[in-house]
Amino acid sequence: MSQTHHRRGDCRLCGSRRLTLVLALTPTPPANAFVAESALDREQPAFPLDVFFCEDCTHLQLCDVVDPEILFRDYVYVSGTSPSFVEHFRAYAAECVERFGLGQGDLAVDIGSNDGTLLGFFKGGGLNVLGIDPAERIAAEASANGIETWPEFFTAEVAARIRDDHGPAKIITANNVFAHADDLDGIAKAVAALLADDGVFVFEVSYAGDLYEHTLFDTIYHEHLAYHSVLPLKQFFADRGLDLFAVRRVSSQGGSIRAMVQLAGGAQSADGSVDGLIGHEKSLGLDRAETWIAFAEKIDRLKTDLGGLLDDVKGGGNSIAGFGAPAKATTLMYHFGIGPEVIDFIADDSPLKQGLYSPGLHIPVAPAGEIYVQRPDYLVILAWNFAGPIMANHRRFTGDGGHFIVPLPKLEVH
Repeated sequence: MSQTHHRRGDCRLCGSRRLTLVLALTPTPPANAFVAESALDREQPAFPLDVFFCEDCTHLQLCDVVDPEILFRDYVYVSGTSPSFVEHFRAYAAECVERFGLGQGDLAVDIGSNDGTLLGFFKGGGLNVLGIDPAERIAAEASANGIETWPEFFTAEVAARIRDDHGPAKIITANNVFAHADDLDGIAKAVAALLADDGVFVFEVSYAGDLYEHTLFDTIYHEHLAYHSVLPLKQFFADRGLDLFAVRRVSSQGGSIRAMVQLAGGAQSADGSVDGLIGHEKSLGLDRAETWIAFAEKIDRLKTDLGGLLDDVKGGGNSIAGFGAPAKATTLMYHFGIGPEVIDFIADDSPLKQGLYSPGLHIPVAPAGEIYVQRPDYLVILAWNFAGPIMANHRRFTGDGGHFIVPLPKLEVH
């Protein structure tokens, strides 16, 4: 253990200490810890990626917690670089405005607001908006672009200041961040304190059901401490005076849930979706540790298959590069043994990552145009959840004789 990392011994949803190790992935550095060339000689420590199952509430989680100051203060992912995410947030905002009757002057607060993409759509609908995000540079840029953003972690103290300065929130959102925090109890209580009596808390997180059904093991990394399913979430919120009244599956991040929460006794009616998904989870066996142990064995088989393919490709004298440098690529490359001896570089569309080197393995990240300069024979699509758009945008690559390898959710060569 170190000052930058500790292991908790209890479930972060229910507090139980009856935790079973179900999946041990290869330790990695923080998944977004890209480095400049000048820092290549500095050691990047790797932290355990062990997944535990709570035998009492069935929650799936990491117990190894890396200091959030390390993970989030100098964040490099921004939503606005992905057209599909921009459209996702546009539709998301429109649905919330219609479903919850949001109107002129209502306050929308986004926890982990990133570059303000979602809040921009709420603002366009006449709402007052406020972002909370600890990534200082991204928060400053969002504020400069007209989306007021506080460069802070969301805590009870921050919630109290927001209420004092702006009044209660009609809607609080948190997208792909409710799984990022160790203190979910504190966040839930802060949300409850900030919500208006008729307010709603809407959050999206990767769904353990999709993790299981589509073998999305590479979405497991240190930023994601929790792998949520509906069964334990329902009780978690109820224990804190909150009501999980609706949830639906959405396609983002390879498969997520959009959960909707209100103060207990609120105006929103349950629509049957919560109990419906709980039934689905039980049918898959997600409430049993042995299901997740079998899942780990499936990942080992995938590792063998991809390793064999890449060995054959390299053995045939072919060059290989990667496409996409999302956080999940760090888990995939480490656990599947895809290092600089396998791929020469990674192409990525984000200017924030170009010119840097991948976490730990130190593979150079270049603009997408580099694939037409270096002309690798094969491209492993590390951002596999965008495989369709990537292949469509780069038909020239296959037209020139190149091949795409899609590693997940099943191994494919195009």
